[in-house]
Amino acid sequence: MDQLWAPWRLNYVANPKPRADDDGCFVCRALASSDDRANHVVARTESSVVMLNRFPYTNGHLLIIPKAHKARLDELTVAESVDLQAEIVRYTQILERNISAEGFNIGLNLDRAAGAGLPGHLHWHIVPRWNGDTNFMTVLSDVRVIVQSLDAVYDMLVAARSHPA
Repeated sequence: MDQLWAPWRLNYVANPKPRADDDGCFVCRALASSDDRANHVVARTESSVVMLNRFPYTNGHLLIIPKAHKARLDELTVAESVDLQAEIVRYTQILERNISAEGFNIGLNLDRAAGAGLPGHLHWHIVPRWNGDTNFMTVLSDVRVIVQSLDAVYDMLVAARSHPA
C-alpha cells in the first residue's frame, strides 16, 4: 500500500477552529500583519484582499475577501462588491494563464449552515479545475493531492499580478 504524507494538514485537523469574531478571524489577523508572505496574502486592493487558502482543495485555491469584517452580503457597499468581483475576474485570468486552469468552481458559503468555515467574514473561493482532476484518491481515500507548495503558488501569483495579459 502506498502512503501519501500531507503533514501540513495536521494544523487544520488538530487545532481548535477560530471563533467568528474579529479576534478569532484569521483574515483580520492577516490584514493587521505586515508579513503578507507568512499570511499567504497575495494582493490587497482598497476594499479587498486575495489570500491563498491554507488548506486548499486544489492547486491555486484562492480566497477573495472584503477587508471589512462583514458576515452578510447586504452589509457590503457597492464599491466593495464591485472590487470583490473585479478581483475574482482578475485572478481567474491569472490562474488560467499561469497554471493552465481549464475551469473553476467559484462560490461563497454564507454562514455556518451552508458550510462556511469562517462564517463571520465573507470570502469567495476560487477553486481551479482541470479535466480529469477528480481521481480515485478523493473517491476512495478521502484524500486530495496538491501538486504545488503554497510558497511556490504564492511566488507565481505575486509575480503574475504585476504582468497583466
